[in-house]
Amino acid sequence: MELRHKYDLDLLLNQTNMARSSFYYYEKRSKSVDKYFELKELIKHIYHKHKGRYGYRRITDELNNQGVVINHKTILRLMKSLGLKSVIRVKKYKSYKGEQGKIAPNLLQRNFKAAAPNQKWATDITEFNVSGKKLYLSPIIDLFNQEIISYELTERPVFYQVTTMLKKAFKTIPNNTNITLHSDQGWQYQMRQYQQLLKEKGIKQSMSRKGNCLDNAIIENFFGILKSELFYLKKYNSINQLKKEIKEYILYYNNDRIKSNLNKMSPIQYRAHYYQN
Repeated sequence: MELRHKYDLDLLLNQTNMARSSFYYYEKRSKSVDKYFELKELIKHIYHKHKGRYGYRRITDELNNQGVVINHKTILRLMKSLGLKSVIRVKKYKSYKGEQGKIAPNLLQRNFKAAAPNQKWATDITEFNVSGKKLYLSPIIDLFNQEIISYELTERPVFYQVTTMLKKAFKTIPNNTNITLHSDQGWQYQMRQYQQLLKEKGIKQSMSRKGNCLDNAIIENFFGILKSELFYLKKYNSINQLKKEIKEYILYYNNDRIKSNLNKMSPIQYRAHYYQN
């Protein structure tokens, strides 16, 4: 095609024995080749691998991690052309029942930044409703990398759910690590037994102010992500089905789901990176 700028078209056609109509056909076809074909295939692969949970910004981050540097606006445009859109907010389980025991001070004071793992943890409980039956999730999240340290699922909001979760988390750390564990003023966290477990492990207890969910924003955000990316996407037929998929999701969230505020790494990748440096 570049020879057209130097030579007459009829001369070129005679030399190649090509009909004028054939020339224009191939010229039009060459212009229609999609220069973004391979990129679109990568986008589709990432989108479906994460079950539609990634929007254009997180897909851009994932591409960057793979060495593909491209503007997020281009990714947004290509996703629109492919008909791909993030399938992705949250009713909070209210556990406050008045003062049942001792209220701890708000040590965290919305300072959610932690310089290293196992300095600041947060916990809370959220509720799921499946055909009139309830499921309760009680996790602990590390504010350093937003990793779920431990969790427990039960079909009733019972105290042993919280103690079981705590004991699982305690297995991951030595005694007297000086961790601050933050919660709301839910009745479980006011229980003397709960507070004694923390004291024996050398953990400082912190509590949100009454009715102020922003004081525990990191774990509230996790509940929003979990429900948007899992629970709200389909109709569940049974509590057992939901239990199974929550367990799978938490494994995915910790190991594979990248976050822009973790330098485009998953929580566990971010923790590993911290210990390597």
